Amino acid sequence: MTNPLKHFALILALTSFTLFCGCFGLADEPDEYIQVTGLFDIHTNFSDGAHSLDYLIKLAEKRGISVLFVSDHPRVTIEYGLRPFQNILKKRVDRPSINKGGAANFLNMIQNASKNHPEMILIPGAEAASFYYWRGSFFKKNLTVCDWERHLLIVGLTEPKDYEELPILHNSSSRYYARPPISAGLFLLLIPFLAGLYLLKKPGILRYFGVMIIIFSLLLIINKYFFKNPPYDQYHGPQGTSPYQLLIDDLNSRGGMIFWNHPETKSGQGKLGPIFKETLPYPRLLLESRDYTGFSALYGDTITLTEPGNIWDQVLTEYCLELRKKPVWGISTADFHKEGEAGEKLGNFPTVFLVKNKTKDDILDSLRNGRMYSYCGDIATPRLALEEFSISAPGNSHKEFMGGEIISEGYPRIKIRVSVEGGEQENLLTLRLIRFGKLIKTFSNQSLLDIDFTDEFFEPGKKIYYRLDLNDKRNRTIVSNPIFVKFQASRNTKSQASEAID
Repeated sequence: MTNPLKHFALILALTSFTLFCGCFGLADEPDEYIQVTGLFDIHTNFSDGAHSLDYLIKLAEKRGISVLFVSDHPRVTIEYGLRPFQNILKKRVDRPSINKGGAANFLNMIQNASKNHPEMILIPGAEAASFYYWRGSFFKKNLTVCDWERHLLIVGLTEPKDYEELPILHNSSSRYYARPPISAGLFLLLIPFLAGLYLLKKPGILRYFGVMIIIFSLLLIINKYFFKNPPYDQYHGPQGTSPYQLLIDDLNSRGGMIFWNHPETKSGQGKLGPIFKETLPYPRLLLESRDYTGFSALYGDTITLTEPGNIWDQVLTEYCLELRKKPVWGISTADFHKEGEAGEKLGNFPTVFLVKNKTKDDILDSLRNGRMYSYCGDIATPRLALEEFSISAPGNSHKEFMGGEIISEGYPRIKIRVSVEGGEQENLLTLRLIRFGKLIKTFSNQSLLDIDFTDEFFEPGKKIYYRLDLNDKRNRTIVSNPIFVKFQASRNTKSQASEAID
């Protein structure tokens, strides 16, 4: 029989040890992370890429890259139909894609490559064009496909049906596709059909009119009621954010993550065979859409929405004001299709993850929680490294890193360390520290930045964030994700404020 006193003593000892660990910080996870380099927006020859996945893995391993997000297109289809028979009389171009080649085959390709290259973390995904619409006329030779290159990067889908059911145009397996319900419109179409049957009994030209009316009516009925239709089709002009929000909401319901890709690209205009294409920059969609995971903060084009006070800061401010459920993170995206194409190389646009362990689960957790920074620079040159970007509160040794939030009863202490692999001469690093959308300080130095900065800003009850960006003379750039600070009043608040005034 168990002695109750011994049992009580054991519980008391365990409780005391737990409290001791908590008081002295021993129960917390260590602050330090390791940095792991990954690449988003990588296309293979399963869709429109030039190289096999095996070739890309070997190239990535040589260049010190540990994670590849394989982002082939789920559907590359464009379709134009002559109205009112657009479902029957149409021209369709269907290029190689995940769903054309088979989503199961795509996932098997990645699974087999993972077995052959266990040191490389492979994460399946897709780059989806959710919607497009037509403008102009084929007969007037100004037919234009609009918004065909508004792309969203998808991460975290592991089942074939997840790709087959995506709510994007021409993915008719999606549960959002449906045949129109029988309505009064059908009976209106039956009227000319019955009239045609009546005319069949008449002699001469009336009979021919009857045949034509019957054929016309049947085609209209088949076109409208015999095909599954998407919730947003390409024949009714722009549909605002609705088609994209539908995809975002669907991904969230499946536990995936989704990122707006290259929102300021200027490469979406030109010719597409005999027709024109026009996709204008779409940074405003970051403000107008909700509940997406993030966006490409660095890629091969001019970017303005990461400038202090621009759209990214407006979105982050909405989160701090509790107008959004979650923050929005920045990543670097490659749009990689072919080594050397347009001067690009595999590895020029990496995202660097902060993880405790180099595992797929830790990478995905880091991505979901914003513990990473974006980078761009020629893979052939030494890389800049953001060795530390952390914030601590006065009187507390605990530090928070990118994506984290800290409660502070005083001025936040910010530590930043940036270095260059091997060190360099005749270089100038310029770092901008941004607080709540405003540039508050610029730091400059050669080859190394080691900053310990206390920001004399404190507003009890207010939630803000800090982020940074950095560039140098060799066109290398770093964009960090934010660290949030929630200010909390304390008994020392008034005295601290008085000292600041004095």
